Amino acid sequence: MSHPLVEQFVDALWLEKGLSDNTLASYRSDLTHFAAWLDGEGGSLLAVDGLTLQQYLAHRLDLGLKASSTARMLSVLRRFFQYLHREQLRADDPSVLIAGPKLPKRLPKDLSEQQVSRLLQAPEVGDPLELRDKAMLELLYATGLRVSELVSLSMESVSLRQGLVRVTGKGNKERLVPMGEEALYWLTSYLKEARPVLLGEQPSDVVFPSRRARQMTRQTFWHRIKHYALRAGITMELSPHTLRHAFATHLLNHGADLRVVQLLLGHSDLSTTQIYTHVANHRLSVLHEQHHPRG
Repeated sequence: MSHPLVEQFVDALWLEKGLSDNTLASYRSDLTHFAAWLDGEGGSLLAVDGLTLQQYLAHRLDLGLKASSTARMLSVLRRFFQYLHREQLRADDPSVLIAGPKLPKRLPKDLSEQQVSRLLQAPEVGDPLELRDKAMLELLYATGLRVSELVSLSMESVSLRQGLVRVTGKGNKERLVPMGEEALYWLTSYLKEARPVLLGEQPSDVVFPSRRARQMTRQTFWHRIKHYALRAGITMELSPHTLRHAFATHLLNHGADLRVVQLLLGHSDLSTTQIYTHVANHRLSVLHEQHHPRG
């Protein structure tokens, strides 16, 4: 059960920042877990001190939770206590002096263009369900959409005539993304041949419905990606953003401007996009060593 102060904070975030439902649910869940732990320790959100916050973060690490998860939790706690302090519900902010756990510098998992090609060829397009997946994979790689954006696409957000997808991303920000000829071909084929079969007689505005003619969950499509990766003989560990990472990295490898990639990905801050330049630059340096006469 959520705490009243947590609900007040989440409502304020919704009003101020326009964050997505998924982000708000994550904040609510993290803070509810913290409030429950604090209650078990005999503490309260309005009286907890910095030492107790550190004990909670240590408790999470003792449970075997990743440092990245604990770093995210600390970020949520900081935002929460800043809010309580700003609203004069607390005289201080107990999170101010707490240092976050050290995180290893991690680059996105990167698929080569050959691996992406094998993955995209994995679905058996004679099967309506797999033709749907083929269109989803092609569109994902062609546009760099987040999986959550892909599964929530509505028919009115897709223009086959213009070859564009209108996406509502984080913070309810809209962007237009071109889909390219290959993705447009497979999306058109899917809409004509497979989508009516999957829907039957049921009306739906969802571009990629599930077997039950409803909006597919991110988790379901993620399982489908892993299924096709195995079929394609791709054994590396993948993430839900693997094709998004590949989209960005491969664009940069072929000379795309970083700011263009930023707009296509829907990043509000260029520094978020710059992580991909590390991957692209590494590949360029390897190619230079292999092929340049003075490499």
